[in-house]
Amino acid sequence: MLKAVILIGGPQKGTRFRPLSLDTPKPLFPVAGRPIIQHHIEACLRVPELKEILIIGYYPQVQMENFVTDMQNLYNINIRYLQEFTSLGTAGGMYHFRDQIRSGNPSAFFILNGDVCADFPLQDLYSFHRQRIDKALVTIMSTEATRQQSLHYGCLVFDRNSGVVSHYVEKPSSYVSTFINCGVYVCSMDIFSHLAEVFYSKGQEYSSPSFSNGGTNGKDQGHIQWEQEVLTPLAGTNKLYAMPVPNWWSQLKTAGSAIYANRHYLELYKNTHPERLANAGTKYSENDSNLICTILPDVYIHPSATIHHSATLGPNVSIGPGVTIGPGVRIRESIILENAVIKDHTLVLHSIVGRGSVIGQWSRVEGTPSDPDPNKPFAKMENPPLFNKEGKLNPSITILGCFVQVPSEKVLLNSIVLPHKELSRNFKNEIIL
Repeated sequence: MLKAVILIGGPQKGTRFRPLSLDTPKPLFPVAGRPIIQHHIEACLRVPELKEILIIGYYPQVQMENFVTDMQNLYNINIRYLQEFTSLGTAGGMYHFRDQIRSGNPSAFFILNGDVCADFPLQDLYSFHRQRIDKALVTIMSTEATRQQSLHYGCLVFDRNSGVVSHYVEKPSSYVSTFINCGVYVCSMDIFSHLAEVFYSKGQEYSSPSFSNGGTNGKDQGHIQWEQEVLTPLAGTNKLYAMPVPNWWSQLKTAGSAIYANRHYLELYKNTHPERLANAGTKYSENDSNLICTILPDVYIHPSATIHHSATLGPNVSIGPGVTIGPGVRIRESIILENAVIKDHTLVLHSIVGRGSVIGQWSRVEGTPSDPDPNKPFAKMENPPLFNKEGKLNPSITILGCFVQVPSEKVLLNSIVLPHKELSRNFKNEIIL
């Protein structure tokens, strides 16, 4: 029997995802028509021995309980949300809830970071781990990045034949390796005795004189960083292994990365859930019942959305529940969230339109894509800061928070609009507070 742990952090995290995370917890933001962590859950369901999924974070229970109930009803698997009493770092929550993870005596468990998107090869990862079960405590799913970008991730040096990791550094200051940590792991149950050692060594630190001088930054004794305090010391002990995968993988740090992830999840639906994709083709007449409207693949449309037959959607578009799209509208590379209204002949490119927002007729809402460089093999999403060195806004996708009103015949370029704003003019490269 196997289990999975999905780590989702808490409301203090995900600040780069604002304003989208102001009204929806980031792990529940819909990408390709499904909350981010539902894609993790669906990947777990493809492992037949996996019987329970535990979601660990410090979002309030009320924000997660509806989602967990929906997942329980939808899938025949036990899913629970375990709320941390305070932020406990990437491993502290697992140690705190160790009895829940160990109950039922699983032979191993997966750990998935809630902010990664991927074609998760969990079965392959478990098979790799099982072949080394007498030695491996942790097996990391790894992928390759460019030399430059590798500095933003956990870097690992490992033997390509055996998979043994000899060196692991989280976000190194200089080049270590192009192989990076994907934030997806399989762990043997013995990892808990290792976590206990870390926990008790911190206990001694807490009782030492340096603690009274603020030596531990005011963090709880149970605050354990998985990468720095567990993986780095395990490297070179023959207990840490890595499996490189060629599959698509990306982090979801900024709103711009949601559109990139949307494209790839829609592409994966062709094999995993073709019924979720809208039929592609050009709609010449209203009577063509096979097509909702003109669709350039891949497009996801929620069944409750109302779309005029003369609209054109795609590629890479997700339309949420209750959305209304008028005649002649053109949308590409965008996510439209629930109950938004896009009126006649409006153009939406590289943008995310928030819940309940309304865009008037003949308007143009456009952003700048921040996709990985297609000319560099292994290039990952760039997550640039919001502002450049001159204090100007870096070009990025356009984001409308929830319940934003954009009047007719307005142009909105590379801008971020906070919730409940009513715009009265054109905007370019601005944050509208």
